[in-house]
Amino acid sequence: MDFFTNSNVLFYIAAYLVGSIPFGLLLAKQFAGVNVQEAGSKSIGATNVLRVVKQTNPSLAKKLGIATVLLDAIKGVVVLLIAMSMGMSQETLWAIAVLAVLGHCYSAYLGFEGGKGVATGLGVFLVLIPMPALIGAAVWGFCAKVLKVSSVSSLIGLVAVVIAAIFMNDGVGVDSNAPMYIITFIIFYKHIPNIVRLIKGEESKVV
Repeated sequence: MDFFTNSNVLFYIAAYLVGSIPFGLLLAKQFAGVNVQEAGSKSIGATNVLRVVKQTNPSLAKKLGIATVLLDAIKGVVVLLIAMSMGMSQETLWAIAVLAVLGHCYSAYLGFEGGKGVATGLGVFLVLIPMPALIGAAVWGFCAKVLKVSSVSSLIGLVAVVIAAIFMNDGVGVDSNAPMYIITFIIFYKHIPNIVRLIKGEESKVV
C-alpha cells in the first residue's frame, strides 16, 4: 500500500498537525491583541495566556485561559475519537496520542516551538485511560488551588495519572506502558525551565 494512503500514516500526520494548532497564541492575538510568544514564559499554553492577558485585560484573561485549556485538550481527542470510530488498533491510538502531544510541544506552525503539553496530554489520557486521568485531573485541580503554582500542580497531576494507571493494573491496552511514559517524559522535558526556576525560588504563582 502506498505510504500516503496508509490509514495509520494519515492518522499520524493528522494527529501531529492538529496537535500543532497553537490555540493559545491564536486566541490571545484575536481577542486580546497580544502575542504570548513575546511575553511571560513565551509559552502558548493556558497559564501563559492567563498571565499575559491579565496584564491588559483581567476580565478576559480567565475566559481565554479556560478556552485554551479546553481547545488544547480537545485537539488531542478529536483525531483519537475518529480513529476509534474506524476501528484502529490500540497501538495506533497510542501512537496518535504521542504525536498529538508532540505537535503541541513542537508545533509545525511555530518553527517547532510550542507549549508544555499538559492539557493535550490530559485530553488523550482521558480517552485512553479515563479513570487514571480523572484521578490525575482531580490531583491537578487540588494542587493548583492549594499551591497556586501551575507547573508544580501539572507535574504532580501527571505523576498521579501514571501511578494510578500502574496501581489500577489496567495497563494502557498494549504490551507496554511505554507510550504513557513517552508522553510523561515529553511533558517533564518541556517543564525543565520551570523546574530550574522552582529550584531557584523564581517560579511565579498564578493568582
